[in-house]
Amino acid sequence: MSELKILAISGSLRTQSHNSALLRAAQKFAPDGFAVEIYEALREIPPYDQDQDTDTPPAAVAELRRRITEADGLLIATPEYNYGIPGVLKNALDWASRPSGHSSLNRKPIALAGTAMSNFGTVRAQLALRQMFLWTDSQLVTKPEVHVFRSQDRFDQAGNLTDEATISLLQDLLLALGNKIRSSRTHAAA
Repeated sequence: MSELKILAISGSLRTQSHNSALLRAAQKFAPDGFAVEIYEALREIPPYDQDQDTDTPPAAVAELRRRITEADGLLIATPEYNYGIPGVLKNALDWASRPSGHSSLNRKPIALAGTAMSNFGTVRAQLALRQMFLWTDSQLVTKPEVHVFRSQDRFDQAGNLTDEATISLLQDLLLALGNKIRSSRTHAAA
């Protein structure tokens, strides 16, 4: 069986983002059979504009849609801003969600994670994402939930994830995403 291709998207643009570091850890500690590729062009996506959402959308949007379509599944790590998801992530997902009902997100297996310096991790931001993915009919991993709280205690100064419990939880999330991908393929073939 070939490797499962996972496209990992961080909702943060910040260079020292713990959410981006969480995706690098997912890439580093991915179980056998997973190839985690990190998407790094979030800042290139223009604000959503329906007038530009044509058969030839902006190049960055076409590339995002292509990469999502080609991936077996998505892993999204989001920070939490004002109890919600960052605007740049929402914007990218708005572009990816078009055309409605036939988008790159339609029936796509997706796992969520997030980390924050607070005691609550990214619980509310992930709830907002879960609600959004109901509309796109995405296949969301429901468990385990990866809400990494007090991130400053789990990463070293170089941005390496050092907390063994979080590493294990991240691996479990990828395994659950793999199961969701395989289940989705079985249902599609039936």
